[in-house]
Amino acid sequence: MTQFLHAMLRVSDPDATVAFFRLLGLEERRRKEVPAGKFTLIFLGAPGDEGGEVELTHNWDQTGYDGGRNFGHLAFAVADIYATCQTLTEAGVTIKRPPRDGHMAFVRSPDGISIELLQKGDALAPAEPWATQPNTGDW
Repeated sequence: MTQFLHAMLRVSDPDATVAFFRLLGLEERRRKEVPAGKFTLIFLGAPGDEGGEVELTHNWDQTGYDGGRNFGHLAFAVADIYATCQTLTEAGVTIKRPPRDGHMAFVRSPDGISIELLQKGDALAPAEPWATQPNTGDW
């Protein structure tokens, strides 16, 4: 049997990235500092979901990433896609692909990682201000 364990993302600002994922409802489960290797591992997961996690790797000497290694995206099901996008917008996050269809949206983490948000269950009815917003760039 195969079990999904985690997706690893290299991040340059762990505090900003953890704060971003907290806006999506994830919680920090554990953190490991490795001084000899000059890196920190931070594992995040959805409360009540003991499945896969997001592993954030912060290499202390790294100051930024430019989207290498062809990473696609992480996907999360959310209870209310409109409320989630509103929370993200209020926190200064740009919605790259608004949830015009009440089903799907895309945002980017502070390091430019593409995050797909999917409405849990059936799509919500199209609603303003989301129904008419254009995409704001590559997502």
